[in-house]
Amino acid sequence: MKKSVRKSKKKKAPAGKLRIADHWNAISIIASSQANPLKSVAEFVENSIDARARHIVITRGKKKGEFYLKISDDGEGILKDKNGLPNFHHVATHICDSIKQRLKAEGVKGIQGEFGIGLLSFWTVGRNLSITSCGVDGNPYEMTMTKDSPNFTVSKKRILIPFNGTDLTVYPLLPGLRSLTGEKIQRYLAAELRDRIKESGVQIKVVDRTGRAEYIVVPRQFTGRLLHGLKPAAGAPGDIYLELYLSDPGSANQVGLYRRGTRILPSITDIDNFQKEPWTAGYLQGILDAPFLNLTPGTRQGVIRDEKFDAFCRAIEPVEIQLQQMIEEQRKAEEERSSRRILRKVQRALREAFLRLPQEEYDWFDIHARKSKKKTDALFSLASGPGTASDLKDRESEMLETTSEYGDGQEGRKEFYEYAGPLFSVLISPKSSVVPVDRRKKYRAVCRDRSRRTVWENLLYRWEIVDGDGEILNPDGESVVFIAPPEPGLITLRLTVCQGEIQCTDEALITVTDTLVDQSAMTGGSRKGLPGYTYRRAPSEMWRSRFDLEKNIIVINNGHRDFVYAGKQKSRKLRYICRLFCKELVHYNFPGLQADELLERMIELSLYTEDHLK
Repeated sequence: MKKSVRKSKKKKAPAGKLRIADHWNAISIIASSQANPLKSVAEFVENSIDARARHIVITRGKKKGEFYLKISDDGEGILKDKNGLPNFHHVATHICDSIKQRLKAEGVKGIQGEFGIGLLSFWTVGRNLSITSCGVDGNPYEMTMTKDSPNFTVSKKRILIPFNGTDLTVYPLLPGLRSLTGEKIQRYLAAELRDRIKESGVQIKVVDRTGRAEYIVVPRQFTGRLLHGLKPAAGAPGDIYLELYLSDPGSANQVGLYRRGTRILPSITDIDNFQKEPWTAGYLQGILDAPFLNLTPGTRQGVIRDEKFDAFCRAIEPVEIQLQQMIEEQRKAEEERSSRRILRKVQRALREAFLRLPQEEYDWFDIHARKSKKKTDALFSLASGPGTASDLKDRESEMLETTSEYGDGQEGRKEFYEYAGPLFSVLISPKSSVVPVDRRKKYRAVCRDRSRRTVWENLLYRWEIVDGDGEILNPDGESVVFIAPPEPGLITLRLTVCQGEIQCTDEALITVTDTLVDQSAMTGGSRKGLPGYTYRRAPSEMWRSRFDLEKNIIVINNGHRDFVYAGKQKSRKLRYICRLFCKELVHYNFPGLQADELLERMIELSLYTEDHLK
C-alpha cells in the first residue's frame, strides 16, 4: 500500500518597499541636517559656479534692523521650462531629485551637486529665502520659501534693469549668526572651494556693508616645500590627487580631504583611519582629493566607509611611508639646527654667569684654549695690583670674543661696522665674590652698548663702598683693587659710569671671610673649553645627563620623560638643557662637597646662568 506524501507548501515571508509616511517630516529633517551655516553659504556659491557664473558677489547687510545675506551671480540662472520661464516649480517639487545628477550622467562636467537638497540648507542660515532669475522674455521672476513651512510662491518681480544670472537672498538671518562677518565667509570659502575656484576661474567678492569692508576670495595658498614623487598604490576606483607641503611643525598645519575640488573635511585626521603619523605630526599642509568617495548627503562633511573608502585607505599606505621618511629627515635637520642654537645660547649664558660669580670658585675653564697661555692667565688673573687700561681692554675683548672649541666661531670676528655705540649698561666683574680678611681683590668694569659690544671711549668711572667696611684703590679707574677689612662681613660695591649725559650704575656683593677653600684646585685633570652636548636616546633609563670628560661633551638622554615634556616648548627645552649643564658642571668641579652643598652651588650657577638665557 502506497503512502501518499503530503508536500507542505513554503510560506513566503512578507515583503514590500520602503516609503516615506510623512513627506513633510522627511523634508524638515533634511533641511535641518546641515550643522554648519558656512557650509550652506558654500552650497549656494557652488550652485552659482555650476551655473557657469564668472562673477559672484556675496553681500552681508542690514535692513529694518535685521541682517541679511545676498548672493548674486552672472551665470545661466535657473533652468527654463518649455515656456522660457525659470522652472521654479520643478526646483521646489523635486527635492532629492537632482537635475545635476542627471546632467553628470549625460556627460556634463564641472558641476558638483548630486543630492538635490542644497537649497533647503537655508533653514540653518535664515528665516526666508528668495531666488530671483529672469526668463527668456527678460522679465524677472521670484520664488520665496519660508522656514518651517511647506509652501512656496512664484511671482513676477519688478526691476528697472533686467539682469543675467541669479539673486539669492536669505532674510532675516538667525539670531545666532550675527557674528557671521564677511571676513569669516571669505576665509571659509578660500579653503572650502579652493580648487573649484582655481579650476573655474570665477571671481568671488564678499561685501560686508555692516563692517564697511570688501574681501576678495583667493584660493588658499599653502606654505612649505611642495613634495614631489608621491605615488598612491594602484587599485583605487579613480585617480587620487595629492598636493602636500612639508613645512615647519605647528598645530595649524593640516591636510584637508577634498572631493572634486570641494573640501569634505578640514583635516584628514578627523577620520579614525588617519589619526596617526605622518598626518598627526604637524609637518604637513595641503589636500588629498579623491573624486570617487561617497559623502553623507545631509551634511556633505562625512565619508561613507564603504569599499571605495577602503580602497582609498589602501592606496594611501605607500604615500604614508614616503611622508614619514621625509618627516624624519626634517626632524633630524631641525634637531641639528636647534642643537647649535641652544649650545650657543647656553655657552653665552655661562660666560655671562662667570663674569658675575667668584673667580676663585668658578675659574673652571680655559675657554681661551686657542689663545696663548699668557693671554689665558691674564684673563683669569687674581693679581692684587691695579692693571692698565690696555690690559683691561685685552682681557675684556678676549672674554667677549672667544668661544669654546664647540662654538660656531663667529663671535670672535669683528667687522668695521661692529664698533661700539653709546653706553647702555655697565657690569662689575665679578658680580659676587669671596675675599679673605685683610686680602686684596681686583674688580673691573664691563661697559656695553645696546648691542652688547664693549664700550671704551669717553667714560668716567666712580667706585664706592655703599655698605660695609673696606678700602678702594684707584676709585676713578676702569678697574679697582678692593682691600678687605680685618673683620668678616658683607660689602656692597657700587660703580657709576658716565658718558656725556648717559649714566649707568651697577653693584657687586663681596663676602669677607676668615677662611677660603679654593674649590677650583680640587678639580682633577687639565681645564678645557666650555663643553658641548649631544643626545643619546634611552627612554627606559632614568638618567637625564652624563658628562663625557674625555670628549668634553654632556650627553643628554632625549628619551627621558622630562626631556620629552620640555621639548614641547622651545623656551622650556632651552632652560632644561641649561640646568643639565649646571648640574654636570657643578658635580664635576666640586667633587669634595656634600650633597646639600652641591645643591646650593647648582642653584647659584643656575640663577646667574638663566638670567642671561636669551
